[in-house]
Amino acid sequence: MDWLVAVIIFLAVLTQTATGFGLALVSMGLLVQLLGIQVAAPLVALTAASLELILLVRYRDALNWKAVWRLSAASMAGIPLGILALRHVNDKVILTVLGLVIVGYAVYALTNPRMPELQPGWAWGFGFLAGLLSGAYNTGGPPAVIYGNTRRWSPAEFKSNLQSFFLLNDVLVITGHAVSHHLTPVVWANYWLALPALALGLVAGLSLERLIHPATFRKIVLLLLIVTGLRLIF
Repeated sequence: MDWLVAVIIFLAVLTQTATGFGLALVSMGLLVQLLGIQVAAPLVALTAASLELILLVRYRDALNWKAVWRLSAASMAGIPLGILALRHVNDKVILTVLGLVIVGYAVYALTNPRMPELQPGWAWGFGFLAGLLSGAYNTGGPPAVIYGNTRRWSPAEFKSNLQSFFLLNDVLVITGHAVSHHLTPVVWANYWLALPALALGLVAGLSLERLIHPATFRKIVLLLLIVTGLRLIF
């Protein structure tokens, strides 16, 4: 199944490179069925942090740290609780919640509701929820994306701000997994296997960004996420 792990990582990296987010949403739903939640969660965190560091360097000129520091600070409080839940909550419950998060976000993004413009103080609530989801499932993206939409971030600022937020989140999540002894030899073996797929996905994603309209590609990914999420739930 090594090749299947590499294919999933390739598709997940391609998605985040082309659209600015989506690596965890795409990979967690598939890898958790293949490797189990205890291996998939730290593996995705390691892979995501590697990619986000590269993308943050690429989009660094548009970074607005003032726009994300509250999100990051609140997320730090939620991450340990999410990792704790990963250790003590029944796998079936975890998979069902993960499926609901994936389907819920995909439906939200496809319907594209007009969100009210919120004040920066709302970042504390969105950030804490993102931390919980990051610690348990590496899926802190939906709350951060929704918050970014309510703050009317520009496309360039959106990509840059998300990479900085995700990178800090994943570094904290990886630290938590290390303390909890989740970074097992199996996780590291799959991570080294994933690195060539990450490189290929990065190159393919940057090419796709120029060739295909990101909105079209994003819709295709969201429809596939709904199918993946429903499989996890049922």
